[in-house]
Amino acid sequence: MSKPQRIHEVVKFPDPVLARKADTVTDFNDDLAQLVEEMFDSMYAAQGIGLAAPQINISKRITVIDVSFKERPEDKIALINPIIVDRDGKQVEEEGCLSLPEIREKVTRAAWVRVQAQNVKGETFEVEGEELLARALQHEIDHLHGILFIDHLSRLKRDLVHRKIKKLQKNGEW
Repeated sequence: MSKPQRIHEVVKFPDPVLARKADTVTDFNDDLAQLVEEMFDSMYAAQGIGLAAPQINISKRITVIDVSFKERPEDKIALINPIIVDRDGKQVEEEGCLSLPEIREKVTRAAWVRVQAQNVKGETFEVEGEELLARALQHEIDHLHGILFIDHLSRLKRDLVHRKIKKLQKNGEW
């Protein structure tokens, strides 16, 4: 019998879990499969297209992505212990993050990436992505290294983002 699904709350910056390097997953069992399903449900509930385990206060190398946002079930990807093995090109697009609501900035990323990961059974596979999928893969894998998209900004832009967050916190809106 499976456990009831639950929606996990997304932690916000500057929660320390977001700045930590996540632990490698070594147990591929029903609990992991359940967590991955809960991560998809939590991501959809938060209106996101990607979610990394540290964003729900679980410091494990797990991320889920669905750039179609439920439109094409075959686009759902769960990546356990992912690593970027190849990248090419350059794209500059606006990004946001569930852990940084209301913050959107242009970020430079590779236009194409190849990622090696494991599925919930521990089997190794590769996925290639370009444009939005490449951006989502890089963004979510960054989370597993304790890196947020604002860490890719210039010092000036990052300072402006920090000031905006402090103001939102002061007003009780963060």
